[in-house]
Amino acid sequence: MAPAKLSWHRPVTALAALATTALALTGLPAATPPSAPPALHGTVTSAGIPLPHADVTLFTGDRQGVRKLGRATTDARGAFEIRSTHPTGSVVYVDAAPHGGRSLRLRSVVGVGPGGGVPQRWQSVVTVNEFTTVAATYALAQFTGQHGITGPSPGLQNAAATSYTLADPASGKPGNLVTDQNNGTRNETLATLGTLANLVSLCAPGADTRRCQDMLRLATPQHGITPADTTQAVLNLAHNPRLATGKLYALAGRAHTYTPALTAAPEAWVLALHYTAPDVYAPGRMAIDAKGNVWASNNWLPGTRNPSPYVTVQDPVGNPTLNSPISGGGMKAGAWGIAIDPDGSVWVPSYGGDAMAKYSPDGKPLSPSTGFKNGGLNHPQGTAVDQKGNIWIANFYGLKGSRGQGSVIVYPHGDPSKAITITGGGLDHPFSLQIDGYGRAWVSNARLNGAKLLDTRVPKGHVGGSVTVIGPDFKPTSFSPIKDASLDWPLGLAVDSKNNVWVPSLVSNSVTELGPNGKVTGVYELPTAVAPWSVAIDGSDRVWVAGFGAPSVSVLCGVNTSACPPGSSTGSVLSPPDGYRSTSIQHLTAVQLDQSGNVWLANNWSKIAPPTGGNGLVELIGVAIPVCTPLTPVPSRPATTSSTACPSRTSTQPR
Repeated sequence: MAPAKLSWHRPVTALAALATTALALTGLPAATPPSAPPALHGTVTSAGIPLPHADVTLFTGDRQGVRKLGRATTDARGAFEIRSTHPTGSVVYVDAAPHGGRSLRLRSVVGVGPGGGVPQRWQSVVTVNEFTTVAATYALAQFTGQHGITGPSPGLQNAAATSYTLADPASGKPGNLVTDQNNGTRNETLATLGTLANLVSLCAPGADTRRCQDMLRLATPQHGITPADTTQAVLNLAHNPRLATGKLYALAGRAHTYTPALTAAPEAWVLALHYTAPDVYAPGRMAIDAKGNVWASNNWLPGTRNPSPYVTVQDPVGNPTLNSPISGGGMKAGAWGIAIDPDGSVWVPSYGGDAMAKYSPDGKPLSPSTGFKNGGLNHPQGTAVDQKGNIWIANFYGLKGSRGQGSVIVYPHGDPSKAITITGGGLDHPFSLQIDGYGRAWVSNARLNGAKLLDTRVPKGHVGGSVTVIGPDFKPTSFSPIKDASLDWPLGLAVDSKNNVWVPSLVSNSVTELGPNGKVTGVYELPTAVAPWSVAIDGSDRVWVAGFGAPSVSVLCGVNTSACPPGSSTGSVLSPPDGYRSTSIQHLTAVQLDQSGNVWLANNWSKIAPPTGGNGLVELIGVAIPVCTPLTPVPSRPATTSSTACPSRTSTQPR
């Protein structure tokens, strides 16, 4: 299927067209900025028409703040030139607005500085229009404030690089990724970008001012302030995806500058990108490293149910990296588990190999060809790393050769030869585990009760399940196991910044909140039956829920209710009733968050009956509050006020 193209009523100027041909800046990587960069040449258009006499400002932003690098005014053709001898910083971008105008503000990313998980780049030609404005604003949604774009590394640089995947700033047209065979006409993202760009064009000079004011009014959050300009309006939609979808869609229909556009009102203003790198097939779970690279375990080989020998790694904009796919180290069917230790090494359970595989930060196998089998591993699943560097493993069936209730295996300080086997405490087919701020391991017990883990159906009736808590002394706590009627086939779980534990249950279609003392403090039933598999907690303690039965992502307000819309309480559903959806999202087993505020999803199955592997990963752009990666292990938001953005793993106190 051919990718959709974006069209304009009128072509951009010859300068922008020359830039497209000469530089071909449609993807990463690109050349390192020269020590004495040439002048920045650009063109500003609005509603497809060159914008003369516009004020253009070049900015740079990093964790220290925002600085102006230069200014210019466009000529009659909308062209401008800015000379700057120091285009440094985590991100370099340009803003443009009509001289004396108040409502229209356009934006485009010009460069990405060093320090991120992607190569730095600088371009000397740029187009600024509504489409680049939407791309830059969504990609950098979690770093954009009243004074501009600023924030810590590497999240800021990685977010800036993501803007290039949405829009090519040289031409002002869609980026290669958003029009490729996985996206383009196969999902709603390109059309959503076009619709949002049409909304911005309502504020073009000469346009009906009433429509512009209607757009700004509709883009005002509940109890919020009406945005002063179009960039702020788009930012409001990125932060509040459910805002006025029907009315804004109808208003966008009055503008026809950008196509394709949506043909129906969306449930949410969300941008999803689908990545299908080699051998990212039936991915079970992901872990995101300190640079923003996304590591994934993979169940099967593409198009089969044969065990995959590969661990895959993609950079922050979805490109294979570190020689991915990586084989060796004993990998045979990566399971629902993957974790990164304090040295940056990656531990992945080999479900079919009854072993653990270990890889260096640069992707080299560190485990033997058969993997580490110490501790009597038998179909290992969830994996976590505590504050002391101990590796915790949910041993699903227990001792090798048995089909018992399972155990938890610990490799002290990452040393398999000193393996500790833990039983008791109600352990019953342990599936996942997560470490809290006290160094305790919380373990979900996926009690099967006669059902099979790999089945073509979501079980009917009560299946059961529980949670076991194991102390840093490797002994189950006195309040284990934790049982409740809501814990009905619990699988993935996550810990928030206050040491509350959030447990989704596949059968009861709910998420249970457990306090640090193991008491049930809330049970939150999802409004639509999605069969939730796993959860992740963002930097404001909001709970992101991956739906397996119905492909979707739901969001719950967490314990930090101040980060939720007015009137929300803990457990309130912030997403549409049936979750955020996209034609790219398949049956999900994992959700993870990065330092740029992107949400990564594992398409584990594409069909439930018969079981068919899912294709690749899906990324929701800029919708979450950033979180430090790898997990530390309690989630925390990258800081902008200290020399180190993310805390050390050595803390044993709750945050």
